[in-house]
Amino acid sequence: MATDTPLGSYLRARRVLVRPEDVGIRVGVERRRVDGLRREEVAILAGISTEYYLRLEQGRETHPSDQVLDALARALRLDDAARRYLHELARPAPDPHDGIDEVDEHVQWLIDSWPTTSAVVHNRYLDVLATNALARALSPNYRVGVNNLASLLTDPADRALHEGWEGLTERSVALFRSMFGLRSHDARLRAMVDELSRSSDRFRELWRRNDVAQITDGVHVLRHPDAGALTLHFMRVPVAGTDGHTIYLYQAEPGSPSAEKFAALAAGGADGTDGTAGTARAARG
Repeated sequence: MATDTPLGSYLRARRVLVRPEDVGIRVGVERRRVDGLRREEVAILAGISTEYYLRLEQGRETHPSDQVLDALARALRLDDAARRYLHELARPAPDPHDGIDEVDEHVQWLIDSWPTTSAVVHNRYLDVLATNALARALSPNYRVGVNNLASLLTDPADRALHEGWEGLTERSVALFRSMFGLRSHDARLRAMVDELSRSSDRFRELWRRNDVAQITDGVHVLRHPDAGALTLHFMRVPVAGTDGHTIYLYQAEPGSPSAEKFAALAAGGADGTDGTAGTARAARG
């Protein structure tokens, strides 16, 4: 009996995105009834039987070998991040995490010691667990308890803050899906997908694409209501010994106009140790 599985759903979603001509399949004048590749075409390209591939899509085979997965990744033209995600979907689900997310006080001390670097600690759900003063001055959504994926997709203030919001949401949802892969049976993650699908047209559009990405660093341009335009370099740094915690950092290039504005923002946000003064200023705009 066919069962909808994350692996089968992903194979179906990626199959329809591959054009036959991109993988050397000649298409005649007849109209094809499916978008992308047919199942038998994927099977031929991967060197497996059509029946076996059908079982994978239908969830009747859930533990293919690494060699089969690599062959499917080549057939579907997956990049490295998507190939790793495909492998994760075929692994046994880990035990559900039922602990409480807590930030070690030494991590808080560390991020508080960076007066000119904005730092936010996220868990694997992209909930904010800890911040420093400059982060709170940068955005009112960089505060403990806010889910930053939800705020990015649904809060107009976040959309106004981030120049290139469309590209940022595309990368962020792809990053979220890459984290979702190994934990697709996590009830909280599934609830997040359901809630964001209801509340955000943009999320529904991007989630259907099944894109995945591993994002570690890059450049964002922000439009801060007080500081103005800021070109900032970001990094995502994993916290050792935790279940998926990362520190998200914003820094300005030394000597740049953004560095001067960022330093002024830091000075303005440092007049209260809990960050409430900086947050209030950022919220006004």
